[in-house]
Amino acid sequence: MSKVVGIDLGTTNSLVAWVRDGKPEVIRDASGHALVPSVVSVGEEGTIFVGREAQRRLLTDAQRTVYSAKRFMGKGPDDVKSESGHFPFRIGGEGGVLRIGVGDKEFTPPEVSAFVLREPKHRAEAFFAEQGEFDNEVECAVITVPAYFNDAQRTATRDAGRIAGLDVLRIIKEPTAASLAYGLDKRHAGVIAVYDLGGGTFDISILRVEDGVFQVLSTNGDTHLGGDDIDNLLIDRVLASAASGSDASVGSGSDASVESGVSRTYEQIQEIRKAAIQAKIDLSDRDEASLDGKPFTRADFEA
Repeated sequence: MSKVVGIDLGTTNSLVAWVRDGKPEVIRDASGHALVPSVVSVGEEGTIFVGREAQRRLLTDAQRTVYSAKRFMGKGPDDVKSESGHFPFRIGGEGGVLRIGVGDKEFTPPEVSAFVLREPKHRAEAFFAEQGEFDNEVECAVITVPAYFNDAQRTATRDAGRIAGLDVLRIIKEPTAASLAYGLDKRHAGVIAVYDLGGGTFDISILRVEDGVFQVLSTNGDTHLGGDDIDNLLIDRVLASAASGSDASVGSGSDASVESGVSRTYEQIQEIRKAAIQAKIDLSDRDEASLDGKPFTRADFEA
């Protein structure tokens, strides 16, 4: 019988887990990494890179590298106009179908997500093979989605799984999955508030649990208040600071079009994005970090 795994298809990172002796267990790669960066890059010759290698290519070939595709799942071109300028890859489409342009190729968001889903699928198959399982093929999966995902977004997620060679047995809301992972289903009854600050959104869900069964009573949040949006604000801050001390004009051609008055390539923008992410991580442990070579405090961040 084909193995069944659970996959968290995240905006920033994804991971895969299975149930061993009644408990969920995250499957790691050979290097011990649990997370798979949800990044896909297409080389000049059409080679597809996924995960960490694709993430590294953001700094060398940004326009051929796609990240945060989950933000576009189940949406049309008109739905993403306000945020398309923050990404180095092309975003467009016709007839209500959104397409992501990478070099001379175009993909729909489910196709990009399918590349991401194949990575945890292959990781799980390698893990089961190492465990001595005779039948290590993974054909079935349960995938988590945000509680606010509508029917179009859920359908797009199922399509991504199908393209990746997975039979999506069930779609589970992320707050429900989080509650199960923390063993809250063992409570006889109660009401639970689950906050979720992800790569694309910040939302809260109110759940009721009765005899191990979860019911989502209410969910709300901001679909443009995730890690990506915080990164973009920090990037804008760095660019604005640079512009205030420079008379340089906005670049063209291979340069990113940024309303800062300073010419920056897409790769340079991604360098700033990487530094912004590291600054967020550093501020988790201390009161001050470095951003663009300058001191950056928790007070600056919270402002």
